Amino acid sequence: MEPAAAWDRPCELQLANWTVEEPVADLPLPVEYASIDIPGDCGIQAYEYDVQQLLVEYYSAASRRYSTSEKAKISNDSHARSVVNQVLGEFEADMNMMKEKMHRYPTCLGVVDKSYTVPRIVAIGPYHHGLEHLKQAEKVKHVAACHCIGDVQLLEDMYQKFVPVADEARGFYDKDVMEGISYDDFRHMMFFDACFLVQYMAMQGTTRRDRIDGSLQRFLRPNRHDIFHDVMLLENQLPWTVVETVMSFVADTSIPMKFVYRLRYCMQPDDHREPPEEEESFHWDDKYRPPHLLGLLRYYIVGRRSDIHEENPEPKPKNMSFSVSALDLAEIGIKLKANKTMQLLDMHLNQEGAVFTELSLAPLSLDRDRASYLVNMAALELCTIESFGAATDEDSAVCSYVLLLANLVYREEEVQELRERGLLQRGGGLSNEEALRFFTSFQRLRFGRCYYRIMEQIEAYRENNWTKTKLHAFLHNHKKTIAAVVTGIGVVGGIIGTLLSIKKSV
Repeated sequence: MEPAAAWDRPCELQLANWTVEEPVADLPLPVEYASIDIPGDCGIQAYEYDVQQLLVEYYSAASRRYSTSEKAKISNDSHARSVVNQVLGEFEADMNMMKEKMHRYPTCLGVVDKSYTVPRIVAIGPYHHGLEHLKQAEKVKHVAACHCIGDVQLLEDMYQKFVPVADEARGFYDKDVMEGISYDDFRHMMFFDACFLVQYMAMQGTTRRDRIDGSLQRFLRPNRHDIFHDVMLLENQLPWTVVETVMSFVADTSIPMKFVYRLRYCMQPDDHREPPEEEESFHWDDKYRPPHLLGLLRYYIVGRRSDIHEENPEPKPKNMSFSVSALDLAEIGIKLKANKTMQLLDMHLNQEGAVFTELSLAPLSLDRDRASYLVNMAALELCTIESFGAATDEDSAVCSYVLLLANLVYREEEVQELRERGLLQRGGGLSNEEALRFFTSFQRLRFGRCYYRIMEQIEAYRENNWTKTKLHAFLHNHKKTIAAVVTGIGVVGGIIGTLLSIKKSV
């Protein structure tokens, strides 16, 4: 067991000196799930089990026996069946845990910019633990633990209750990473990281500064934006069961709800994060069991289908196009509009207008932070949902939203069109060129249900309003000529009017 000094703890927290037995070798251990991150269209990454190598070696030896003796029957060998069953069993367990795992970034996203994957200030969990630029936050975690504990005399009992939860959490992380971390080190990591998250959520969830220790606030508050960026990273998460266990040690169990209430509009500018006027009240879903903090925030950022208007079923179009640009939409008379609910799930085609039809989407203030939030929420959907078509609208809402925006822009002029229509707000920190580069990198995402429905609605509108769309196309394509003709007619009319007035005066 590691010496206590190695953890550099304030408050004399001697966690490493307590005796907590590791699981006995011949008893069942928590399954350490390998990195199978991308079900469905993204493909499944290669997984490495010890039994896989055993299987290869066994069949190699078995084939040699078979070559010397025709009586050797591999299919009847109980050891072979045991190895095969173990491989199949662990793979099945892996796939059954897709929603709970602490995933790595999916390969189908390609090369993701480091600003969307690497923490700026704090490592949560083992994937980035030990990076040099994150070490300052390790001391802060120990201070946060002191304030989570309350009565130090109860610390050992609390930690004893925490250990089984932490041991189970090992199975949610990548096996290769976990091989280099001892049980004691991992338990300590989970405990201090969870305490840090609880104190950070408590600080963000209230405007009262007396709720959090002053010295701890002096670190958390100035760095709150960078910390929020870090806790929204896919590879920087703790199993929610670990966080809940620490939450059970503190008096205020409403901390996550208050935190989500204040941060669920994080895709909007900092000075426009008040709830929309249409929102009657904030509904906290007690039944939802998130895998981690990113999953919890995504759940409320996306919104729920019951919270927004119901879609009316429409006839299917005869032909389908799976991409359309902002200029293409303008040409057929479909205008872009920012919705009022600000929920990512609320995307629809509104055909109630007599002249123009509106494609309504959630507005976005696109800077590097919010770009990172989108990337990581989309990555979570890709990792956890096997089939978007068989899942609910909510399960693929971020991928639908990002893909729809990505296919609206092929040129910088179309990015500017999104700004003028209010979909991209206040410039957001990214230039038109940077925004175009960001969106076009996601044009090969899997089709979410909402995206597919929007494409169907656009094609049905095109087919059912042929005359209307042709008229809009003519006006759109010749608007400069028409404007020049109208201006010319105005000038000629002015001249004629002047001549007539002169004639009358004569």
